[in-house]
Amino acid sequence: MQNKKRRELLIGASAIAGASMLPSIAFAQSAKLRVGLMLPYTGTYAQLGTAIENGLKLALDQSGGKFGGREVDFFKVDDESDPAKATENANRLITRDKVDVLIGSVHSGVAMGMLKVAKESGTLMLIPNAGADAATGALCTPNVFRTSFSNWQPVHPLGKVMVDKGHKKAVFITWKYAAGEESLASFKEGFTAAGGTVEKALFVPFPNVEFQALLTEIASIKPDAVACFFAGGGAVKFVKDYAAAGLKDKIPLYGSGFLTEGVLAAQGEAAEGLFTTLHYADSLDNARNKAFRSAFSKAYKVEPDVYSVQGYDTGLLLAQALDKVKGDVGNQKAIIAAMEGAVVDSPRGQWKMSKAHNPIQDIYLRRVEKGDNKVIGVAWKALEDPARGCKLG
Repeated sequence: MQNKKRRELLIGASAIAGASMLPSIAFAQSAKLRVGLMLPYTGTYAQLGTAIENGLKLALDQSGGKFGGREVDFFKVDDESDPAKATENANRLITRDKVDVLIGSVHSGVAMGMLKVAKESGTLMLIPNAGADAATGALCTPNVFRTSFSNWQPVHPLGKVMVDKGHKKAVFITWKYAAGEESLASFKEGFTAAGGTVEKALFVPFPNVEFQALLTEIASIKPDAVACFFAGGGAVKFVKDYAAAGLKDKIPLYGSGFLTEGVLAAQGEAAEGLFTTLHYADSLDNARNKAFRSAFSKAYKVEPDVYSVQGYDTGLLLAQALDKVKGDVGNQKAIIAAMEGAVVDSPRGQWKMSKAHNPIQDIYLRRVEKGDNKVIGVAWKALEDPARGCKLG
């Protein structure tokens, strides 16, 4: 009896010992990929954060629910579009949740705080929107990639477009914050190179939407045209106020594509005829875009926009890189090399990474026609951000 019990104990002990060894082997092969999403889920940019997440998850679904053969666990933090909380939030995802990949954000100030943490920790980070030039410029780092745009890109071709249409003297108006100031600098560079002159730059405190005094000033300056950078609710009010002031038919208005992106219904008749430049448009006539729009609207019961595309492309880039390393997130050198060499078959058209880890992409010229951003041409083919100050590559 004692021998039998002893044998049972020995068998049990060996089974426990064997079981204690198995999880480490199984974990190495099937552990879930830990992805940290640091996006705005409340406040002004909440809709944008949701669109990015939905685009990312559509790419995951189309990859069979796995990236690099690994299922995904998402760890989400509402960044509240508050740069003051960015470092703490990013550290929480990296140290508490031990994420393999950090994705975010919409607000450039938040993204810059995240970038600092990613740089210090060596965590792989993907930026699905924030356009701060420095992220892929002076503060570029090997483990950070952007899948959207730099603030320099969308508005740079606008200068040549306007000069080609006979406008040699322009006023630029924007909010007084980083994205507005970087857009102005890029527009001025492109406009001047094409032979134009910026008569005056006008600024509105962010996020103020009281434009009347500056519209009166524009009327007195009488430029050939006005260029601008506004987005969201501010863009709706500016376009409506511009038309209501009687300027629309006298001084043509142009803008970065964010002027009309996602807000055309609210702008109504006031937006008709506006020219904008952006790296995407709903009406892009390619098979990839049509398939994407159909799948997205079916999955989420809303029409996708540029933010959805950027989230989707973030997923496509991650899937492509992790497939190459068979899900081995520890092999960061190979992942970085895979992302640097990736060609992303996007709804916006194929694009690839610059040496600074920013998309080299077509910028489209769009005209508002019957409530739609209709593509009327390519404003600039394969535009690459100058990435000033970046030492990569």
